[in-house]
Amino acid sequence: MSEQPPSPAAGVPSDRPPVAPGAPGAPGAPGAPVAPALTHVRPDGSAHMVDVSAKAVTAREASAAGRVLLSPDAVSALRSGRVPKGDALAVARIAGIQAVKRTPELIPLAHPIAVHGVEVDVTVADDGADITATVRTADRTGIEMEALTAVSVAALALIDMVKAVDKHGRITDVRVTAKSGGRSGDWHE
Repeated sequence: MSEQPPSPAAGVPSDRPPVAPGAPGAPGAPGAPVAPALTHVRPDGSAHMVDVSAKAVTAREASAAGRVLLSPDAVSALRSGRVPKGDALAVARIAGIQAVKRTPELIPLAHPIAVHGVEVDVTVADDGADITATVRTADRTGIEMEALTAVSVAALALIDMVKAVDKHGRITDVRVTAKSGGRSGDWHE
C-alpha cells in the first residue's frame, strides 16, 4: 500500500496546483523550500510552551496600536469630558496597563515575564480614538503579546465606557508596530 501525500486543510483554498511527490518543488525534493519549524508545536502536532531557559536575558521593547471607531456623539462626549460613566480615557489607559500584567493568563502559551515599563496612550480622533502601547522588559522572550493585550483591553474598556452614548463602537487595526531586542532583531512599521 503506497503512502498518500497529506491532503490540504478542508475548506482552505490553495492558489498552487498540486505537486506530485518527488517532483521538483515537492516537499522533501532537492531544492524545495524548507518550512520554518513551528516552535510551539511538538512533533506529534500538539501545542506546548517553549523552553526559553537557555536564552540570554536581553532588553526588549514592543509597541502596538489600534483604533476604536465611534459615532460623532461619542467623540464629542470624549472631547468634552461628558461621558456618563466618567473619565473614559483614564479608565482605558489603566485597563491597558493592568492587562499587560495578565497576558499569560489570557494567552495560553505566553510566558510570564517581568514587565519593567508600560505606556498606554488614548488619543481622541475625529472618528474615534487611537490607542498605542509600549511595553519594556529585560527577559528571555519577547513582549509583543503584552503590547497587543494592552491595546486590545484598553479598546474594550473604552467601548464599555462609551456604550451609553454609542452602542456600535468598533475595534480595528490592532497590530504590533515595533519591536526591539531579542534574536530576530529590531523592526518597526
